[in-house]
Amino acid sequence: MKHNELSKSDPVMAPDYKFDVGIVGGTPSGISAAISAAEMGCSVVILLRESHLGGLLVNGLGATDIETRGATTGLFTKFVDAINNYYLETYGPDSEAFKMCSNGYHFEPLVAEKIIEEMLSSVEDKVTIRRNCTFNHCSNNVSKSLDVLKAVRVQNDNKKCEEWYKAKAWIDATYEGDLAAAAGVSYRLGRENKEDFDEPMAGHIFKGWGTPADVGSTGDGDHRIQSYNFRLCLSNEEKKRVPFSKPDHYDRLEYVSLIEDFVLKRRTGRVTSEFDPDGIGFITNIIHLPNKKTDANNQHLAFLSTDLPEENQGWPEENWQWRDAFARRLREYTQGLFYFAANDSEVPGDLRRAVSSWGWAADEYLDNENFPRQVYVREGRRIKGNYSFTAHDALPVENDVRPPVHIDSITSSHYALDSHACRKREPNRPHLEGFFSLQTSPYTVPIGVMLPNEVKGLLVPVAASATHVGLSTLRMEPCWMAMGEAAGVTAALAVGMNEDVSSVSVSEVQKKLLDRDTTLIYFKNDNPSKEGFKERQLMALQDPQLYSGWMFPSHVLR
Repeated sequence: MKHNELSKSDPVMAPDYKFDVGIVGGTPSGISAAISAAEMGCSVVILLRESHLGGLLVNGLGATDIETRGATTGLFTKFVDAINNYYLETYGPDSEAFKMCSNGYHFEPLVAEKIIEEMLSSVEDKVTIRRNCTFNHCSNNVSKSLDVLKAVRVQNDNKKCEEWYKAKAWIDATYEGDLAAAAGVSYRLGRENKEDFDEPMAGHIFKGWGTPADVGSTGDGDHRIQSYNFRLCLSNEEKKRVPFSKPDHYDRLEYVSLIEDFVLKRRTGRVTSEFDPDGIGFITNIIHLPNKKTDANNQHLAFLSTDLPEENQGWPEENWQWRDAFARRLREYTQGLFYFAANDSEVPGDLRRAVSSWGWAADEYLDNENFPRQVYVREGRRIKGNYSFTAHDALPVENDVRPPVHIDSITSSHYALDSHACRKREPNRPHLEGFFSLQTSPYTVPIGVMLPNEVKGLLVPVAASATHVGLSTLRMEPCWMAMGEAAGVTAALAVGMNEDVSSVSVSEVQKKLLDRDTTLIYFKNDNPSKEGFKERQLMALQDPQLYSGWMFPSHVLR
């Protein structure tokens, strides 16, 4: 009997490969988990379907989504600092490229990939990377002993064979929550009713950008998830751009509703003189990056932009054949949008000329015709875990400036509650249904959001336990990176003590994270470089009422 046949029949007894920590997903969260576990002495394997590591950070999301710089630190800060140093050393302190990198928070996709690969090379003796290994979220692709996840089966597309991997602790770092689902973890999909958690903007909602909820908002829950798109790296430098071309399956009728919007300068929601996009900004939101490139995202003030609502609805639970078909559809839709705006004779000439001056960045994604490889999966499954993160965990408590402080915090973070549309353009509606944004304050994230209820031996830092509104802030890559780092630390401690990840002392996790310069609770006048930072962090978590504001009293900092 061949070894692979034996492993199929009894993967726990005879896996193809054994590791201390197994990670499914090459996202930034998975990379952080791998590095932190490896630095604590564990052997680690990352199983990813793609050939390139880094998820959205290497696929166009070059303008870091974080409201308060310094609220999330640890490996995320090391990544940002490495980006900053790259532009400083490569181009010099007075260069435009260095200035545009915004202290390392804005970066080109190819630079992000370079830095991520370098960060992993520092632990290459401990981390094994298996690229082009597809995990299909079926129960027969996992092996459990009672309720403990033991082994995972993938399709190795390089070797054209199936392989079983056994690990003492597993981390699901997929955007979709595929490993958790296959292992039997309960999860949520769609939107909760407003009454379920009394959250602002829950359920069915019509809301303009910067305006209150509008007529027609019911707050009713449903199965819908927010839309996906590609974050696009464009350039308007003649020698560095590839002109927009017509995709194979171009359908002009998909875009003609924009013509009247262009002529009338019709936008969704409220438009102010400070934010009234024109030119290519009419169809995509442009943030400038070093070397004349962009992070181009959906334009929230357009009725039709790079998002493709509704059609992504099946993504979280569908197989990879379906997902690949949607990715092709989204790619051609996006290419068609820019081709239409740059070439259609009914598009106003000034807009047509403005869009035509742009193109795909010529030195990015060379193996994918200069187009991003990764769909921006903003929301997939959300596990049902030991704690469910809601809007209230990110919003200040009445009569206080802080959200509730979680004594078992694994990171602080900060971004608005933020969701993209769940429905396409509807007749006579001034907004797209599902959009919302509401400012928050720096918050703490409890360890329970990544601990599933039913399955042991598993941590889920990306498809975390949260409501639709709660995940809308957790879903930013800096936060996901920090949660991944915490998952790696927790897994390593569990392996070292021969315990389940759910049995690891939270205080031990926190101490290890603080040793790694993580911030567990944010204060404006404190950071990991200051003496006594660790002690102040633990003191503030233990008694947050003493330090409810954003500043430590001066005598405490002495």
